[in-house]
Amino acid sequence: MKDLTNEAPIWLPNMTPQLEFAFATKVTVNPARNIGNLHGSGERLIMTVGGGTVEGPGIRGEILPGGTEWPLVRPDGVDSIDARYSFETDDGVLVNIRNTGYRVIAPELRDQMKTRVVDAGQYYFRTYSVFEAPVGKYDWLTRTVFIGFGERHPETLHLWYYKVL
Repeated sequence: MKDLTNEAPIWLPNMTPQLEFAFATKVTVNPARNIGNLHGSGERLIMTVGGGTVEGPGIRGEILPGGTEWPLVRPDGVDSIDARYSFETDDGVLVNIRNTGYRVIAPELRDQMKTRVVDAGQYYFRTYSVFEAPVGKYDWLTRTVFIGFGERHPETLHLWYYKVL
């Protein structure tokens, strides 16, 4: 077997990731229900999606009611995000979204967030997202890595999605 101890990457040091804004979503979420403590790993919540919008340079549409988010509020103050929902583009194409990520927020701000808008600079809310779209105009969603930056309002979730170039 060849010794790779001194072999270094050639191109990676110059491949700093770049981001490009893709689109924004505004999702209406229904009040959270608490499933309960999951054997010490945290409180599992469940929230259903009521609707919303998708808007960006190459895509527009409506979030369909009925999707669900299952955040896990961990004892260390980190919310583990797991959300799945769908939208329909303005030209009738259905697209599925799966958001996974983390929200890190101080307990006192988490409580305030239930009734007012908290400055998004005071917490960390990031996702990585996978999309399912049929072959055609929107299949670029299925071959691009996306990250999302989130801002939570009492009844609305704003996520801005960026392509990793």
